[in-house]
Order: sequence, then C-alpha cells, then structure tokens
Amino acid sequence: MIVITAPTGNIGSHLLSRLLRSAPAEEGLRVVVRDPARLPDEVRERVEVITGSHGDPEVVDRAFAGADAVFWLVPPDSSLTPEAAYSGFTRPAAQALAAHGVGHVVGVSALGRGTPVADRAGLVTASLAMDDLIACTGVAHRALACPSFFENLLEEADSIREDGVFTDLVDADRKAPMVAVADIAAAAAALLLDRTWTGAGSVPVLGPRDLSPADLARIMTEHLGRPVRYERQSYDDLYSALVGHGLDAAFVQGIVDMKRAKDDGLDAGVPRTAEFSSPTTFEQWCVQVLKPAVLT
Repeated sequence: MIVITAPTGNIGSHLLSRLLRSAPAEEGLRVVVRDPARLPDEVRERVEVITGSHGDPEVVDRAFAGADAVFWLVPPDSSLTPEAAYSGFTRPAAQALAAHGVGHVVGVSALGRGTPVADRAGLVTASLAMDDLIACTGVAHRALACPSFFENLLEEADSIREDGVFTDLVDADRKAPMVAVADIAAAAAALLLDRTWTGAGSVPVLGPRDLSPADLARIMTEHLGRPVRYERQSYDDLYSALVGHGLDAAFVQGIVDMKRAKDDGLDAGVPRTAEFSSPTTFEQWCVQVLKPAVLT
C-alpha cells in the first residue's frame, strides 16, 4: 500500500498518474485529499480515498494504517510561520508513521543541505528541518532535493503574455539547476515502487542542465515567438508586495531569505552527475506547457 498526499497538486497529480500506469496490480494506492471531487472520476474508481488534511492527526492515523510507503508533500501555508508550515504541519504525520510502522517515506524537499547558507535560507531551512523530523521516526526516508521548478514561471504567464517580462530576485547571469515537476514525480515513483533502500538520505533531482534567468529569457523568446526579458526585482519590493497580499510576514521573510540564499549559491552544493540529472529540458517544457498558457 502506497499513500499519496497532495494528489491533486502539480507533483502529486503527475505521481498518481504514473503509479496508476506502472504500479503492479497487487500494489494498493491510497490518497489523502481535502476535496475528492478534484480527483478525476476514473482515478477515484481506482484508489482508496481518505478525505481531509494530511496535517490532521486523525486523518493521517487512518491514512497510514497498513501503509508500506508514503509520499509526503507539504503544501506551504502562507498564513503560518515557516516552522509551523513545515515541521508543525508534519508532526502529526511523524507520530502516525512511527505508530503504524510505515517502512518508507519519500518526501519533496529542497537543495541546500550542507551549504554555508543552509541555516539562513528561509523556507528551505524549514523544509530541511522537516526532513530531519521525518528521519527521526526511524522510517527509511528519501528527501527529493529539488531546485526551483520550471512551473514557477506559470505564475508569470500573464506578465509574459502582456508585457514580455518575468521577474525574480537573482542575478541575471547566475546559473542554477531547474527541474520540471514531472521529473520529480518520476523520481518519487521509482523510489516508492522499489523500497529496497534503507536509512535516511536525499536524492537530488537537478533537471538536465543549469540555467540563468538570461538563458530562460533567450529560450522563451525563441520558443514563444515573441521577445521576453528578465527584470530583477528587489528584496524590499517582493516583501512589500507579498505582505500587501495578506501573507504572514514571517512566511514572506522566509521567501525573501530563500531567494537571497539562492543568489548566494544555495542550489550549487550538489555536483551534477548523470544520476542526479533528469530528462525534461526547458525547451521541451516551454513548448508543451508554457506556450499554451501564454498564447491562449
């Protein structure tokens, strides 16, 4: 039995689809979802559904009973502090993992462990602490150590369409790994179906190559058929904008600190190898995902 949290999110939906295609017939799939109606009908017919939040002690107690493996993803709650949003949300699950003797957990986390900026990286620091909390339960644990997602650019589809602009806080020429969520889901599926691994550790998922904002602008210009440029936003402007939208001030500071740490090399701590590189290129993603979002 594999339990999948956040099955309707970007990563979880890709993972669930992949497991439904590739899991052996004897492998049960159980999902934890607040609103089962968000699952396609054909999916609901093939999985066991636990309704509720996976931050709820009663929900995870039901969900983890008889489970062999769990896919763990915390949807960050911007109304909370980073610690509450990650470790606070995860504590009931950690207790349920131990109580039910779950063998394996695959979680979505971030790059940066062991780097000089890991302890001042805002949301990433909170995510790494969450990984430690899970590992302390004694389960076999693999944290998928991820860089920024290609999909983050979908939040700027309107700006790209209307003004030909996307923004971030890092230097225009700073190259860093980036990854498609489908590749993260593929890495998670492989670990969940294998379960011969032991101990606790991380598995970087780095995408095929490092890219700078200048690289992204050039590739988007080429594949969208319109000029796209990068504008570097200031930390103060980002903070003011997010707080102005009602986000918790401590959570917003966690975003700003994470962005600053990325510009200081947070994602550069893992040497790129073939093992840690994933296949989806930014060019492919632009054509398949971003272009329809921008041009429709």
